[in-house]
Amino acid sequence: MSSITTDQGILHYEVFGRGKPVILLHGWLGSWGLWQETMTYLGQYYRCYALDFWGFGESGRKLDTYQVPDFVALVNQFMDQMGIINAPLVGHSMGGTVSLLTAISHPDRISKVTIIGSPIVGTSLALPLKFAGNRFIASVLFRFFDQFRAVMRAASPLISRDPRFPDMMDRDLSKTTLESFLTSIASLHKTDLRPQLSTLKIPVMGMFGHRDNIVSPNQWKPLLAGLPNARIERFPKAGHFIMLDEPPAFMQIVKDFLDTENTPTGN
Repeated sequence: MSSITTDQGILHYEVFGRGKPVILLHGWLGSWGLWQETMTYLGQYYRCYALDFWGFGESGRKLDTYQVPDFVALVNQFMDQMGIINAPLVGHSMGGTVSLLTAISHPDRISKVTIIGSPIVGTSLALPLKFAGNRFIASVLFRFFDQFRAVMRAASPLISRDPRFPDMMDRDLSKTTLESFLTSIASLHKTDLRPQLSTLKIPVMGMFGHRDNIVSPNQWKPLLAGLPNARIERFPKAGHFIMLDEPPAFMQIVKDFLDTENTPTGN
């Protein structure tokens, strides 16, 4: 277990493998643990860093706000402190949105971006996630937190068919605070990357599961509209967690994209 001290508190991360760095970013209510199998595979070829966003996993939870731009700052500070000049980002869900915005904000630091089930437009979130960004609703959920966790555990097979997922989700949910739960999803709901996508001049790949019931699986369309040369991979049998539902295909495609020499996606 590794950590660094940032201007917003402790940032926890895990690292595995040797070679060029790759940074992995989890989604809302997640943690670095989502990437364990991916890191075992990619670590044979790359040095993989998996971060916990502030307010999630083992990172600090004392911020007043946990918005998407805050997580962009987190990635930038992490790279500074680790001496990583330039690296690809691989982000799931909210982590993919953060990855794209980091590349837009710091184009000299990010060499490639892979997003998995990520919203380009925040209104593509499923209705329950939109409600979760309402303070009153979030407060009620946390008032009855044990019951909320039980409901989420019962619903977990509808989100991912991986038998490990209920325990993974419950563990990560148990470490979430009201503010990190509320402000992160509210910020994501308000995000719209479409006006800025065309500024990206690096390779971008979007991976989308047809059975995703967390983020619209059609978010590949605004991604491709903004970046006509983006690589799009679609998984008919996968949901929101492609890395759990289709791990061999997922890992091979990600490695192939990381291995490929950079060709600009910009217009």
